[in-house]
Amino acid sequence: MATDKITPEEVEHVASLAKLALTEADKEAFTRQLDKIFGLVDTLDEVDTTNVKPTYTVTDLTTALRDDVAVPANETQKLLANAPETQENLIKVPAILNAEEEN
Repeated sequence: MATDKITPEEVEHVASLAKLALTEADKEAFTRQLDKIFGLVDTLDEVDTTNVKPTYTVTDLTTALRDDVAVPANETQKLLANAPETQENLIKVPAILNAEEEN
């Protein structure tokens, strides 16, 4: 098995990072497959793309966005009217920590 892009040891290292257990046959198969993939990437790298504009999308569709409209945001009293309990313009909620558990 002659590969020049990736070694079986590199495949094994990546598999260990991904917590994958590979057999020897798996390592050989993945090494061959990845070597072919890297070869294809090298082939693409040989293409002259000097005057080719980048393609950001393959369709002419655009994202439909709503108009940015300002709305009143300072409606504290309306908000507080929906709260079950308030105190000094704040929404009062049950305590989740007590003094004994703060350590």
